[in-house]
Amino acid sequence: MTSLAPVSRALLSVSDKTGLVELGKALAARGVELLSTGGTARALRDAGLDVRDVADVTGFPEMMDGRVKTLHPAVHGGLLALRDNDDHVASMTEHGIGPIDLLVVNLYPFEETVAAGADYDTCIENIDIGGPAMIRAAAKNHTFVNVVVDTKDYSVLLEQLAENDGATTYAFRQQLAQTAYARTAAYDAAVSTWMAEAIGQETPRRRAIAGTLQQTLRYGENPHQSAAFYTDGTARPGVATATQHQGKELSYNNINDTDAAFELVSEFDPAKGPACAIIKHANPCGVATGATLKEAYGRAFDCDRTSAFGGIIALNQPLDAATAEDITGIFTEVVIAPDADAGAREVFAKKKNLRLLTTGGLADPRLAALTYRQVSGGLLVQDKDVGHITLDDLKVVTKRAPSDAELADMLFAWTVAKHVKSNAIIYVKNGATVGVGAGQMSRVDSTRIAARKAIDMAEVMGLEAALTKGSVVASDAFFPFADGLLTAAEAGATALIQPGGSMRDDEVIAAADEAGLAMVFTGMRHFRH
Repeated sequence: MTSLAPVSRALLSVSDKTGLVELGKALAARGVELLSTGGTARALRDAGLDVRDVADVTGFPEMMDGRVKTLHPAVHGGLLALRDNDDHVASMTEHGIGPIDLLVVNLYPFEETVAAGADYDTCIENIDIGGPAMIRAAAKNHTFVNVVVDTKDYSVLLEQLAENDGATTYAFRQQLAQTAYARTAAYDAAVSTWMAEAIGQETPRRRAIAGTLQQTLRYGENPHQSAAFYTDGTARPGVATATQHQGKELSYNNINDTDAAFELVSEFDPAKGPACAIIKHANPCGVATGATLKEAYGRAFDCDRTSAFGGIIALNQPLDAATAEDITGIFTEVVIAPDADAGAREVFAKKKNLRLLTTGGLADPRLAALTYRQVSGGLLVQDKDVGHITLDDLKVVTKRAPSDAELADMLFAWTVAKHVKSNAIIYVKNGATVGVGAGQMSRVDSTRIAARKAIDMAEVMGLEAALTKGSVVASDAFFPFADGLLTAAEAGATALIQPGGSMRDDEVIAAADEAGLAMVFTGMRHFRH
């Protein structure tokens, strides 16, 4: 098999015209014959290039509103014929089929059509048929044929042709083919996922998942693990769509933790005031609101100053210089915010290793989506936890009803609990976490750890008592026994919010009444594993 394959004839049919004219001119300058269809042919002719219509090659006009134009042996034979097979060559000669050495196709903008909220029939019309068929044919025959499906590969193709006197290497064609098959797979995944949602099929028999490489990472969770970051094409603000203004490349753990931080802070409406979340190892170590962003950061930091070192900071409003100055007081890995003013960027510029990401907005915490987790031999797929509660959802189950201040802190604590690894216990006072217990096998252990952290911080800050005195407590799932509730009461908590639903609810409620606590049930839990 000859490694080099010359390019003499190319078929170009693209929806995205970016770089098309430049590519066409470069190919024509090499003497490559150009075949094309519809709008692509018009664009090339408008640029003064000689183009032969595919309809002239097939002997059939484009028909059925363009649905049928390239589905013809004159096209697919030119793509699929093995040039070193005598029978194939004879068939080409007999039927007047010319070889096609290069296929340049990008598909109807189905994903963009869905994202724009188009109706069902419009989405159906934007499902490409001829494009994927040609791509798969050309990719299969990559021994002889080049297939380009991404505008980013135009320049690489031209470099190959320049280096090899109008030909390409087999290794290059293999790479193009792999990209091509991934593109058609991703396209079909987008169609099947959209259709499942459109017809209300929550658990389709087959589910396809696709991604586009965003970044090759230095390593995964540990240095001996290779890793990469892929995006799913959604426009949801977050780490995948953010602009990085400074700092070294994000790591696997940075991306994971930054996503956790931004999803949490996005729960807090910026119109209702500034909020800050500090994340360490995917768990919040401080979350707070404040009159200013500076105050919100300071109150979040005071929840657990030790854990905040080397953490991720997420803000729900544009970063300002005053807050940036405070943040640079300790080592921080990443700061993510909707925006950052010139003063803040100037402050951060002095910390070259600090990554600053801006997203242009917050993520919608109620936007439905699917989450995926790999297990041995399969995938677990579920709806994203977009559960929210309001005051009207709360059921007071104790003799003492919570005060308005306690209710406000309960809702705050419940919002944070949704983002803490189970078993989760969160102490909150005046719109700020004052103790967080996460990921313990026992709920009472989480309660004790959170209280212990508050005691340690009181000592650091020179306070006479831990800030858990007079706090409220949120538990992401019910208290199976009264011991966790009593531990919270010993730490100074005065009110609790939990889902309820335990076989021992009556025992837990009785213990709360005896301790003079107020408690409400939400009827909803927030397990996060």
